[in-house]
Order: sequence, then C-alpha cells, then structure tokens
Amino acid sequence: MNNAQDVTQYDELTSEGISELCVPVSAVGERIDKYLSVEENITRSAAAKLLEEGRVIVDGKPAAKNYTLRGGENITVEYPAIKASDALPQNIPLDIIFEDNEIIVINKPSGMVVHPAPGNPDGTLVNALLYHCGESLSGIGGTVRPGIVHRIDKDTSGLLVVAKNDAAHLSLSEQLKTHSVSRVYYAVVCGNIKEDTGTVNAPIGRNPSDRKKMAVIRDTSDKSAKEAITHYEVITRFVGYTLLKCILETGRTHQIRVHMASIGHPILGDPVYGGNGSKFAQSNKILLDGQCLHAKELRLTHPVSGEKLRFECDLPEKMKKLLEKLN
Repeated sequence: MNNAQDVTQYDELTSEGISELCVPVSAVGERIDKYLSVEENITRSAAAKLLEEGRVIVDGKPAAKNYTLRGGENITVEYPAIKASDALPQNIPLDIIFEDNEIIVINKPSGMVVHPAPGNPDGTLVNALLYHCGESLSGIGGTVRPGIVHRIDKDTSGLLVVAKNDAAHLSLSEQLKTHSVSRVYYAVVCGNIKEDTGTVNAPIGRNPSDRKKMAVIRDTSDKSAKEAITHYEVITRFVGYTLLKCILETGRTHQIRVHMASIGHPILGDPVYGGNGSKFAQSNKILLDGQCLHAKELRLTHPVSGEKLRFECDLPEKMKKLLEKLN
C-alpha cells in the first residue's frame, strides 16, 4: 500500500489537515504508533511514517516512534497533502433528492461507503459525486473527501447533504456544530420499549476493551468521550421488536447504534453492537444489510438563501419487507 492510501482515513480531520486527540486513561502503556493506527483509522506503517516525519506532536514536542503513552497527553497530527488521484470519478448511479449550485442531497443506499479509505479505495459515494459534479465540490474535506460535511455508516441508508463549494461547506459545518441541522432516523430495535418517548444522554468514546468499537463512557476522566444525545419515539411495537423514530441532537460515530445497545435494545441486524443474534435476524439475513437503520429526514438552512429546507426519503424496500414480516 502506498503512503497516499495509508493516510486517507481519519475521523477528526479539520480543514487544515490537522487531527487533535487527548489520550484517555484506557490507553496508558500503549505505543503511540499503535494508538494512532486505531484512533485515526490508518495503518500502523502510516502512523510510523507520520512520527518519523515529525508530524505527530505530543504536548508541544515531536514524538518518537516508540513513545509510550502516559494518559492525558494532547496529541496533534499534521497530515501531509493527499494526492488527488486517491479519489477518481466513477459512473455510479445516485439517488438525488435535491441539487442546486450550493448543495446536493443524496439518498445513500445501504452498503455504500461515503469516501475512499483503506479497504474501500473506490466504489464510494465520493467517487460517484466526482463523476456527477465534476470539480463542483467543496475542497475543504481534501481530495479524498470533497464536499463531505457529515457521514453515515456504510450499512446505514438515507439522507446525506454534500457541499458543492467551500462557502456552503463552512455554513453546513457550523449548522452541524450548533445542532441546527435536524436529522431523523428510523430504526428497528430488539425488544419492546415500554415508554412512548425517551432520551439517551450518555457520552460516547472509544471502547476501552475493543478500540475498533465505540461505547458509552461513564469514566469522567476519559477525555476522549464526547457528549452524545439521542431522542426517540415509538412508532410501532411488534412481538419482540420496536420501530423507533430517533432524533439526533449530536452526531457521534455510531451514536444511535451505541445508545440503543446501551439501554438493552440494539438495532436489529447490527453485527457490532449485539443486534444480529436473534432467530429472526438469522432467518432473514437476505433482508438485513447490517443494522436496520435509515436516515429518513433532514432539515437544514440553505447556505445562501437562508431558506429552511426539509427533505425526506422513503424506507428502502428491504426494510419495508422486514417490517411486513414483523407485522
């Protein structure tokens, strides 16, 4: 794997190509290259190269490749420019809900990755957007993530807004930061939720026992945990399952999946957070492309006109058939 591919994916990328982390107590004693490979979702060799080039700063000083974490350090990773060839246009059909000169709203199918990363170098939403939009995409996300303001998981379907220029990107980013963008998901969860409405207010960070997963973090000393709030409403109750409307107040990685699992109701079909073990899930694998989760509604303010926009898309056919079976 070449270096350009090695450094294409990282979670907290800013417009300057800088990622900032605070080391949690759970990572004490871990080598920094191993820690970065997990936290930044890059290969360990890519982490080592960043360290060798002096691009990893720990508490104001460049870190050695064999540095052992003590906990509480502030790490800054300065990424090099990424080659434009890392993301190429591909003629992949798009379900376009809305498009003008500023934004484009897509109904992403389950199974599609949002942007290229190790293991998914092409066939992504970004590759499709580059073919459809040409150079009319925001450059703030870099050449691997042009136009991408927010993401939804590979196996989650539904609405995603993409910026077609930098001004639109900055406006949408600010709306996401101030929680003025409304995102509504439909989810089928395991078990019967008795309350008609509820809220899960629990911080989310890396799972200390499996750092490839996220988890609710109760340890207040773990500075990697971030505020996460999910509101939910019951739409329909089935035998052993519940269809929920979930409203995001924040937008953390795997937020709805982690929050629902944390209250004992993992999303049906979720192979990571415990929703894939029931007899119903096993006997209906053909209808389950991972977790049964769909981004159904999106509300935002248009970056130029200031108009309040509301977009909605129907449930995917497989999810409809699954609900029919549950019914």
